[in-house]
Amino acid sequence: MDIGTKIKQLRLTNDLTLEELASRSELTKGFLSQVERNLTSPSISSLEDILEALGTNLASFFKEEGKEQVVFGKEDFFVSEQEGYTIEWIVPNAQKNEMEPILLTLEGNGISQTIDPHRGQEFGYVLKGDICLVIGKETYRLKAKETFYLNAAPSHYLKNPSRKEAKVLWITMPPMF
Repeated sequence: MDIGTKIKQLRLTNDLTLEELASRSELTKGFLSQVERNLTSPSISSLEDILEALGTNLASFFKEEGKEQVVFGKEDFFVSEQEGYTIEWIVPNAQKNEMEPILLTLEGNGISQTIDPHRGQEFGYVLKGDICLVIGKETYRLKAKETFYLNAAPSHYLKNPSRKEAKVLWITMPPMF
């Protein structure tokens, strides 16, 4: 672990200058500068003083956080086949995130599930085929490379008016699927 760099990152995150950290930790600005540049190592006692001034402790400072997965492949997807459509959750466990992307495949003449009114927003990008976005009594026709964006207050769903398969990248915020 690069202790100096981690201390500097914490200091900057707390919007503190070296001088302010020195004052709060009762250590010298020069010593803290050397620690941040890994030119010297603090004693346990000094490190505790620095961390206390930064609003943390030894246990939290040294706790290794698991690396968050950033890239997802087919092997990570979860697929649910329904009558008339298939949903691929392309980011696993997205319900813990602020938005949830899915890949929706609508069979010919297929209809998606109806999304009930909710507080949130939705975005869709038609990757293949033609679809109809039905919001209440309004119907909007979209073809490949067109998008929709809506506040999700009214009930709505997608349908495929043709016999050919259609694919849509559909993103909800907050997660709904």
